[in-house]
Amino acid sequence: MKTYKYPTKEMWKKLIERPSEDFKNIISGIQPVLDAVKSDGDNAVCEFTLRFDNISINEFLVEEQLIADAEEEIPVKLKSAIDKAYENIWKFHKIQVQEEPVIETSPGVFCWRRNVAIEKVGLYIPGGTAPLFSTVLMLAIPARIAGCLQIIICTPCRKDGYIHPAILYTAYKCGVNTIFKVGGAQAIAAMAYGTQSIPKVDKIFGPGNQYVTAAKQKVAQDGVTIDMPAGPSELAVIADETCNPAFVAADLLSQAEHGTDSQVMLITMNEPVARSIEFELQSQLRNLPRYDITAKAVKNSKIIILQNIDEAMQFVNLYAPEHLILVVKDYKSLIPKIVNAGSVFLGNYSPESAGDYASGTNHTLPTNGFARSYSGVSVESFVKKITFQEINADGLKNIGPAIEEMAKHEGLDAHKNAVTIRTKNRIK
Repeated sequence: MKTYKYPTKEMWKKLIERPSEDFKNIISGIQPVLDAVKSDGDNAVCEFTLRFDNISINEFLVEEQLIADAEEEIPVKLKSAIDKAYENIWKFHKIQVQEEPVIETSPGVFCWRRNVAIEKVGLYIPGGTAPLFSTVLMLAIPARIAGCLQIIICTPCRKDGYIHPAILYTAYKCGVNTIFKVGGAQAIAAMAYGTQSIPKVDKIFGPGNQYVTAAKQKVAQDGVTIDMPAGPSELAVIADETCNPAFVAADLLSQAEHGTDSQVMLITMNEPVARSIEFELQSQLRNLPRYDITAKAVKNSKIIILQNIDEAMQFVNLYAPEHLILVVKDYKSLIPKIVNAGSVFLGNYSPESAGDYASGTNHTLPTNGFARSYSGVSVESFVKKITFQEINADGLKNIGPAIEEMAKHEGLDAHKNAVTIRTKNRIK
């Protein structure tokens, strides 16, 4: 990790840049994939799966019996862990379903909203360098709670042509039995446009690498809704002398190991703290099985030493991280100052991995600075909110003059007449 001591605010814009390829190059690489899948369906999906993943498959749909049998193929302790995470995530998301009251905005004028589930949703589950069965929980649970009628999963298979049993078991646990062994930009295209085997969906969810993220953004231009631009993982930690350096180092490495394009950022106001954390990080890094991947991500990461906590909060709000950890004195007093972050972890005993797996919050979060305008996935992500209004004759008489006056001044006489004709011909 490269260290920057007391950078000027003019330097901050450069420091918050993420490691990424040129977006134009990424788009130029995936556009032919999207076009081919749109026009040639399954054949194109097969071709690109062979080209990019070196896997030859002709049948995408996973047999339901394989999904049901996956429970027998995973260790008992893992099954128990998934079940515990399921319970907590369901509990946290279930409370998000709340009926909104009917509001009488004026006498005789009643307005309300109703949540209606999006009918068909597609969940992209990464499975490249690691099978992210936890993402199944994070997407399928709120989709089920919302009441989506059709939930499908696309996820890349292993070299043997099978999907990791933990992904299958987790999907089964969540009540999802339509799973396609397809990954990458071709999976996004298949869900966006539909193929002979894979149905077109109304909204696509799920994180992925830069190519998956670019594919999602591109199909969104064709009218397919996406959850958010969720790309490579990132973490910012603000730490002071009250932190445990070993804990902070472990958190930084936990996100760096996601992929070589991940980024972690340590912000501190104390140079000795920075040195202690970096020492711990290098010590722990040497023992990680995913050393090569993690080391490359760490190389792209930074230590920022700032003057005080106010500067640190300003910097992190500018960075708008996917994950933010606060391990500083009186961290709760800083909560009102957090403006841009996907999910926040407070204190020495709140590791980011808790949110990734089992605390209950969702780990599908905005990256690349999109936390400035996007929220993480929730039950609300899977519903539409339809507004209703019911107005009786007295209510229309009450607000009618305001409507008529506003419509007249906008030059929309038909709008005005829709009220006038009712008030002049009131039903007895």
